[in-house]
Amino acid sequence: MGFFAKKGRFGQMWKRYKWTWILLAVVVVVAGFLVVNSLGLGKEKLPVISTVENFSFENVDGKTVTLDDTKGKVRLFYFFYTSCPDVCPITTFMLSQTQKQLIKDGLFNKDVQFVSISFDPKVDTREKIKQFGDKFYVDYNGWYFLRGEDQKIRDIAEKSFKIGIIGDNKDNYSHSNLIALVDRDNQVRKLYNANDTENVTAEVLAKDVKDLAK
Repeated sequence: MGFFAKKGRFGQMWKRYKWTWILLAVVVVVAGFLVVNSLGLGKEKLPVISTVENFSFENVDGKTVTLDDTKGKVRLFYFFYTSCPDVCPITTFMLSQTQKQLIKDGLFNKDVQFVSISFDPKVDTREKIKQFGDKFYVDYNGWYFLRGEDQKIRDIAEKSFKIGIIGDNKDNYSHSNLIALVDRDNQVRKLYNANDTENVTAEVLAKDVKDLAK
């Protein structure tokens, strides 16, 4: 009798508070989802492709910039040359549109920086690189345009970013047109084929950068 009495009381409580308990269960599920989402759990984790080697190059103001100067930020790296007849200006424009979105979101230079490195230092003087960057409304506070010794640039492009550079300015360069997404710990997490303009856009770059910066 005692068991059935308890069962009867439970049934009465269920009828009386059914919607309250259902609402409470929904709140718990939603709260759990938000916690998992905020921690990045359940998301596909970007693999570590490589680790960026330290470098020491010159910016458009003649100051030395090292990898440590950008550490702690999420970064997009791009290798280019100013006299590039096709892909470099197009890709730099896409990066400038990404910069615009990140400035709007309050993340540019605070949590995110860009690094563009010229692999044509003989032709690309500081002045020429600055003229190139100015065309794309570059915010130099958060976007480093760098130049340095030719072989060192090629070495870091290949070893750290899997980017091949062949030839020189006389013969016209052949190079991988890749953008590299680098996390706060100097690890390359994604390489974008910037020639694939259908799938690689300013919106895609901005989203991935913001996700990694969380």
